[in-house]
Amino acid sequence: MRLKRRFASTLLGSAAALAAVAQPIDRAALIEVAPSVLKIEALTPEGRFQLGSGVIVGAGQVVTNCHVTRHAARVHVVKGGVRWTATLQSADLQHDLCLLRVPQLEGEPVRIARASALRVGQSLMAMGYTGGVGMQLSEGEVVALHRYDGSEIVQSSNWFNSGASGGGLFDASGALVGILTFRLRGGAAHYFAAPADWLLARLPIERDFVSVAPLQGKTFWEESADAQPFFLQAATLEQNEQWQALAQLAERWSREAQDDPEAAYLLGLAYDGLKRHNASIAALQRCLEIDSNYVRAWARLATVYKRQGQQQDMRRALTRLASLDPKQANELSIELERQ
Repeated sequence: MRLKRRFASTLLGSAAALAAVAQPIDRAALIEVAPSVLKIEALTPEGRFQLGSGVIVGAGQVVTNCHVTRHAARVHVVKGGVRWTATLQSADLQHDLCLLRVPQLEGEPVRIARASALRVGQSLMAMGYTGGVGMQLSEGEVVALHRYDGSEIVQSSNWFNSGASGGGLFDASGALVGILTFRLRGGAAHYFAAPADWLLARLPIERDFVSVAPLQGKTFWEESADAQPFFLQAATLEQNEQWQALAQLAERWSREAQDDPEAAYLLGLAYDGLKRHNASIAALQRCLEIDSNYVRAWARLATVYKRQGQQQDMRRALTRLASLDPKQANELSIELERQ
C-alpha cells in the first residue's frame, strides 16, 4: 500500500508539472474562429443535396472535403442565413480536400497550424454542421498521429457525424490543425481529420481552379482494404482483434518504413494479443528507440509489464507516460491496480 501511495504521488507530481499537455481550450479564441466555419450545400445534376461543412482559409476561399462536393454541379456556402455560390473549385480528391472559390464571401480566414506539432493528449475542438442543422462543437483530444504523405493524419476523440465532414479541428489556441474527414464505426475514438497543413503544401495556383462539376475517383480512405494506408488497415484489424493478421501487416510495415514508430508499436500490440509477451516488449522498446515520446508504446509497455509481473518496470513505464500524458497515465494506473 505504501508503494502504491508513493507511485500515485509521483503521478500527481508529474501531472502538475506538465499540465500544459492538456492545455485548456481558449474559449475566446474559438468564439473568434467559429464564424469562419460554414455550412456547405452541394446540389447534384439530379437535384439531390449533399450537406457538409467548410472553413474559410483565404480571401474568398473555403476548404471542404471532396466527398462532400464531388457529385455537385452547384455548391453553395451558407453563413447566418446568407448563401453564396462557389464559382470555381480546385480538387485534391486523393487527399479529400477541395478548395472552393467564393466571390464576395464575408468572413475572416483562420490561422493554419501543422498537425505534426500536436501531441497525444492535447486538447482539441471540432466544429461542423453535424446533421446539417446548427453548428455543433465537440471537445476532445489527440488520440494518435499517423504519418501519411508528408504530414500526420489526426485521430481524435472529437465526436462528429454526417454534415460535419469538411468542418474544422482546432487546437487550444484556435488554430486549424485538421479538416474533419471520416470515422470508423465501432470505436469511441476513431475520428480522423486530414491535416490542415496539406493545404500549405498544395495551395493551388490560378490555373488549378476549374468550374464546379462532378468529380471521378476515390479518396485515400475509400480505397479497397489492401490499398488503404497501413494505419487504416491496422485500425480495422485491431478493432476486430485479428492479432495474427495485424502482426503480419506490422512486420511488413516495419520493413518498408523502418523509421516509423507506429509500425513497431502495432507489432508490439499484435504480439501482446497473441500472448507473445517477450516479443511484445522487444517491439515496443524498438518503437521507443525510434521515438522516445511515443505515448501509446509507454502505455502498452506498462500493461505488458504488469502481465509479466515486472512491477518495477511497469512503474517506470507509467512514470514516463505521466510525463507525456498525465490523464492517460492516471487512468491506466487505476486500471492496472484493479487487475
